[in-house]
Amino acid sequence: MRVALLQMTASDDIAANTQTLVAAVTEAAAGGADMLLTPEVSNCVSSSRAHQDAVLSDEASDPTLAALCAAAKAYGIWVLIGSLAVKTDDADGRFANRCFVIDAQGQVQARYDKIHMFDVQLSATESYQESAGYRPGTQAVVIDTPWGKIGLSICYDLRFPHLYRALAQAGADILTVPAAFAQTTGKAHWHSLLRARAIETGCFVLAPAQTGTHARQDEGDPSAPRKTFGHSLAVSPWGAVLADAGTGCGMTFVDLDLGDVERSRSRVASLAHDRPFNGPE
Repeated sequence: MRVALLQMTASDDIAANTQTLVAAVTEAAAGGADMLLTPEVSNCVSSSRAHQDAVLSDEASDPTLAALCAAAKAYGIWVLIGSLAVKTDDADGRFANRCFVIDAQGQVQARYDKIHMFDVQLSATESYQESAGYRPGTQAVVIDTPWGKIGLSICYDLRFPHLYRALAQAGADILTVPAAFAQTTGKAHWHSLLRARAIETGCFVLAPAQTGTHARQDEGDPSAPRKTFGHSLAVSPWGAVLADAGTGCGMTFVDLDLGDVERSRSRVASLAHDRPFNGPE
């Protein structure tokens, strides 16, 4: 299986981001990829609730989703949209941070809403409250593809290893972790956590990422511009980094031998070694 990981610096301009994403489908197909994977919030990176209310759509009318479904069909390639920010019918008006998997006929085959919300205080000047604008999902998702089963996750989910163990024990061969990782935590934890999830599960881990400083149209947003870490990674089931995209925008192609999953798990069969235990007192 050949995959293409897109690393991009999305702005809060949905039309511009969609143009970048459609061009990426063309590039991925030309490079022989079976699947293109894009980062978290590929359609709109924004901390302004007012701007999001003005520009976001619900799933049925989302222009980025429609454009990528059409491009996937035109080029005969699968597309995993790391996530789109989409409106919901929640009474409190919160959005969903939703991953989509589109097949080569342009049909949505799976959806996953990010479960764990990034509510953190990294320093006196850097904090995030994702749950203020997004409502958490509740359902873990594994999808069948022609190459193997893929377990879906998004960004901050990475810090919750029980999710990935559940995905692997449900049959996942590949785990996807599209992200818009903060630079502070990325420098400290990104590589270590992704390698750990691969080693713990014996899965390939694919993590397309946002990178750099994200431009904004909303001049009324008082927050500092969002900055993300980049370093889209592909990690083998044995924990080896197969590709690291650094901090620039662009496409990274990676060839996966799915037989490595079984070979790694046969060496260390920890997924089959769970034992019941009593909690600490």
